[in-house]
Amino acid sequence: MVKLNAEQMRTLAGYRDIVLQNMHALGIVGIEQQQALLEVPLGVLRSNATQRHGATRWRRLPSGDLELEVVDLHPNLLVNEWADYAHFVLFHEYLHALGYRQHNSAFRSLEALWPDGKGAGRGKEFTRSRRLARARWMWLCRECGERYPRQKKGAGRYFCRTCNTALVDEAVQDIQ
Repeated sequence: MVKLNAEQMRTLAGYRDIVLQNMHALGIVGIEQQQALLEVPLGVLRSNATQRHGATRWRRLPSGDLELEVVDLHPNLLVNEWADYAHFVLFHEYLHALGYRQHNSAFRSLEALWPDGKGAGRGKEFTRSRRLARARWMWLCRECGERYPRQKKGAGRYFCRTCNTALVDEAVQDIQ
């Protein structure tokens, strides 16, 4: 588990308050559920995560029951640039914390209630920014110009999603 610093704790507490107010206004949680979510510990993921933006972690008790352990957000979401998307990710994780553990139709219908559609739709953009930050190689398509940031060489084994042409490796420092 990654240790939070004081600034991250303050930011997460602010995000939590905004998300819980929205959940209450949307009628998703009552006062009791809101209080229970207030007590859920918040944390951060490892900063090298690229695909995972948030996580709801559970601990299995000796009885076999599950106990909510922590809700984690990606540490790079804790800046103003990503605040709208971070609110949505925390909302998503709180839905899991309420017992909607699977991404089924009931979960998706609740998730669709989030009032900020623009913020909710920034997931691919965030993933791309994280991949670009960690990329050592760029797989380039010489046909259509598409670029795929990666951490390892492709060595011609991979093909462009757009035009099915073999991708060429270029080191990131050679591009910039």
